[in-house]
Amino acid sequence: MEDNEWWKEAIEGAKTISDIERVFRRLWPGLFPKPPRKPLFDFPDVVIHANETSVKKHPRYSNAKSGDTEAAAELSNETFNSDAIDALKALSGGRNPILISAHSMEGEGVNAIPEVFAEKIAEQLGFEAESGIVQTNTVSHTGANGFGRLARQPSFDGKVIKGQEYLIVDDFVGMGGTIANLRGYIESKGGIVIGATALTGKPHSAIIALDRITLQELRDKHGKELENWWEEKFGHSFDSLTKSEARYLLKTENADRVRNRITEEEQEGNR
Repeated sequence: MEDNEWWKEAIEGAKTISDIERVFRRLWPGLFPKPPRKPLFDFPDVVIHANETSVKKHPRYSNAKSGDTEAAAELSNETFNSDAIDALKALSGGRNPILISAHSMEGEGVNAIPEVFAEKIAEQLGFEAESGIVQTNTVSHTGANGFGRLARQPSFDGKVIKGQEYLIVDDFVGMGGTIANLRGYIESKGGIVIGATALTGKPHSAIIALDRITLQELRDKHGKELENWWEEKFGHSFDSLTKSEARYLLKTENADRVRNRITEEEQEGNR
C-alpha cells in the first residue's frame, strides 16, 4: 500500500472512536484545537496517597487500570491514605470543590481508578465527585518515556460550571502533563482548579509548579527558536510547562534533539 493511503488501512482496523480520531488528527492536525494550558507557578503540590510499589504491585491493579470498577474499589480502599485526606481537607480550606476525574483510555479499556478513587475521597470529605469531563484522545502514557509523554498531549471535553472550584483526581502523577492539561481545560471554560491529588507517584512528581529559575535556565539553554516551535506545536510556551517537563527538556542535549525526539514519539503514537 502506498504511503499516502495508510489511512485506509487505519480506518478499516479502527476498533474505537479514539482510533478514528487519531487518524483524523494525523490527516488534518489543524482542525483540532491544541489543549489549553496556563502557567503553574503557584499551583500547590499534588497530594499523593501511596508509594508506587504498593499500588502498581497490587494484585488488582491491572484489572482496575483496564476498567474493572470492583478491582478499582478494592485498590483504592487498600491504598488511600488518611494523612493525605487530612492534607486535602487543609488544601480545600473550608471550600467545597467538585472532585473531577477524567476518563482516560488505556490499552485494555477505560481506566477505572480515577473515578472510583474520587468517589472514595468524596465519601471521606463530603465533596461531590463528578466524571463528566472525558479525555478525548488516547495518549498511551502508561510505560512511556519522557518524550512520549511530552509529545502525546491529552485533550479533554465535557461540561464545566463557570465559577465552580474543582480538585483534580488521578491515579498517577508522573510529569504532571495530564493534570496541567485538565486544569487548563477547566479554567479555559471558566472553572477554578484549587489543586490535585493522585493515588500514587514519585515524591518529586508532586511538585508540578514550575519555578522561574528553572524556566530561565531552560530558555538560556535552548533559545527562543525552540520555545517558538514549542508554542506553535503545543499551543503554550515554556512558562506553562510543569517542573518535571521543564527539567526533562533542560537535560536534553540541544534543541535539535528535542524536536527530533518529539517527532519520533508522535509517529510512534500514530502507528
